[in-house]
Amino acid sequence: MNNIPHSFTGGKVVKMKLFLNTLAVTLFLLDHGVFGVETNRASVKEGDSVTLHTGVQTDQQEDIKWYFSSNRIAQISGDLSYICTDDQCVGTERFRDRLKLDNQTGSLTITNITNTDSGLYKLVVISNSSSEKIFDVSVTGVSAAEREEVKEGESVTLDPGETKHPNDVMTWYFNDILIAEITGDQSKICRDDQCDERFRERMKLDHQTGSLTITNTRTTDSGLYHLQINSSSSSFSFKRVKSFSVSVTDSGLSSAAAAGVCAAVVLLMAAAGCFIVVYRRRRRYRQAAQNKDGDDPKEIPSSYGMPLNQTQA
Repeated sequence: MNNIPHSFTGGKVVKMKLFLNTLAVTLFLLDHGVFGVETNRASVKEGDSVTLHTGVQTDQQEDIKWYFSSNRIAQISGDLSYICTDDQCVGTERFRDRLKLDNQTGSLTITNITNTDSGLYKLVVISNSSSEKIFDVSVTGVSAAEREEVKEGESVTLDPGETKHPNDVMTWYFNDILIAEITGDQSKICRDDQCDERFRERMKLDHQTGSLTITNTRTTDSGLYHLQINSSSSSFSFKRVKSFSVSVTDSGLSSAAAAGVCAAVVLLMAAAGCFIVVYRRRRRYRQAAQNKDGDDPKEIPSSYGMPLNQTQA
């Protein structure tokens, strides 16, 4: 009788361990791709572009199909490809004119991405055997343009707030004019005459962060600056855009004008000093003349208040 409860309890323990092991394996598969299906995750912001890489080179023997929420949105079959923009694919109006398909690799690009594009994208590659990939794309809110306000003559640094990766390409635009670019360890500033004339020797690039510094700012530097960041990995390519609104206010007089004002003040003070000296001398002269007038009308006072005909002792 004592062995029955013990055997019964041991069976429950074995079943419990088996259940826990099965649960752990299931959770692992869910996290890393169910039943061998590879899952790739990416987070982007509204307005960015993202490319989902197939990792294959297509040939005429392969069929490539893309699905979003179980709806087919793009397909390559042999040497033919199409993207769903109408009733070919149900429920794909959301992607109208925002999908691009690479005929060489089958990779799918979503441009100007929105929060409604968040979800699971499934890639199915059919050749001699079939393979699948899952792309979990999360879209977050767009970042507002950062605002920078400086006075004319000061420096301003536009910092994207991230570390540049070796393969990143960072491109700076001012009012849609290309002004600077970092590719790998190489950088270029002002590649055309219009940019060079405006920012001549007043821009500096940080190769570690991609930040742009403008020195000795002018009111004409006010405007919208865009940083486009192109980065890639084996599963994704991203094109992100960050915006900066710069306002350069008039600091008052320019350095040349300030120097002119200082010179004018100095000259005015010098003229006032001369006027005071002359005025005092003339006043002393008149007072001396009045004092001597009653003593000898023939005497003519000098400029120092002494009679000109005074006999030397």
